[in-house]
Amino acid sequence: MANRIIVSVQENFQEPEWLCRVEPFLSRAMTSLGYDGEELSVLFCGDQFMQELNRTYRGIDAPTDVLSFENGDEYTDDEGTWLCAGDIIISTETLPKNAAYFEVDENTELKRLLVHGLLHLNGMDHGEEHIEKDTAPECEMLVLQEKVLDQLKNEIIIR
Repeated sequence: MANRIIVSVQENFQEPEWLCRVEPFLSRAMTSLGYDGEELSVLFCGDQFMQELNRTYRGIDAPTDVLSFENGDEYTDDEGTWLCAGDIIISTETLPKNAAYFEVDENTELKRLLVHGLLHLNGMDHGEEHIEKDTAPECEMLVLQEKVLDQLKNEIIIR
């Protein structure tokens, strides 16, 4: 079986030209992680919408780069049984700020956000540890994130 990945943008939000390359990247990342039979959605939005979500669900009145909303339900259709992994939300306005901070291109940063969200949807957490510039991660989730990103370093979403 494969995975189902639904990629969209916030209503009335400019669709990035690279949007069509997100699903193939996530598909390869999920294969790399051994995920099979999962369904997830990815929504790209702006900082204002992200701030509203962050305020509502985390009590933080500021935008953030990525949010993940794990679901965990299952359903069966003609193709088999699917795990509804959940939703990944990414702010395209915070993306270039993060890329500048980490001194990487936007392609590299977007891949990090996607893999990060994907790992959260599959029950992983990094506690208080976050990726820091010039610092190797220690927790299992972030170590795995960096391993997957290294495997997919030649993948291009944003040209």
